[in-house]
Amino acid sequence: MLRPSAMSSSPDTSSTGPVLRVAQQVPRTEAEGPGRRFALWVQGCPLRCPGCCNPEMFAMERGTVVTVEAMAARVLATPGIEGLTILGGEPFSQADAVAELCERVRAGGLSTLVFTGYTLAELKAQGRPGVERLLASLDLLVDGRYEKDQPETRRRWIGSRNQVMHFLTPRYVPEDPTFTAPNTAEVHLIEGRIIVNGWPDLADRLRP
Repeated sequence: MLRPSAMSSSPDTSSTGPVLRVAQQVPRTEAEGPGRRFALWVQGCPLRCPGCCNPEMFAMERGTVVTVEAMAARVLATPGIEGLTILGGEPFSQADAVAELCERVRAGGLSTLVFTGYTLAELKAQGRPGVERLLASLDLLVDGRYEKDQPETRRRWIGSRNQVMHFLTPRYVPEDPTFTAPNTAEVHLIEGRIIVNGWPDLADRLRP
């Protein structure tokens, strides 16, 4: 949940292989899932929910092109994190590349969480191998369109009441009080830019 400025579309050519189109990164955050996490916002979203806090991420052609290999290496080299959270934009629009990234970081011992505007039923109905591969690489999935008129006030890390957190592996359990602790937002200075991320209502109050 972030409102960054536009990023360059120049590719990272330091490695080869599958690529991601990335909108923004926050290497260490506690506002985008359990524990301290590397948060990655991908670029491009066909759903374009009204009131989305990241409209800059709708356009498919914006963002920065980065190889999965380079991104996985960066995530795994980040000290003191518990997992990777991928937001957007729409992660399932880049399902194959996101799946490979999640597989790589899970192999390195990190947990994986994806926020999607699709419901789990919609994703399964697509019948795309990349979608199935991505679902199989996740510990947690938050699904459903963002509904600006239904703000979530009780569950942590959830934008609107219609959205559901799916516990896809035993790594996390819904009874953990972490998942109902108060929501938070954060302010980061990254590469000379101030970035605010976290719970949308609170994040909006913190933005200049």
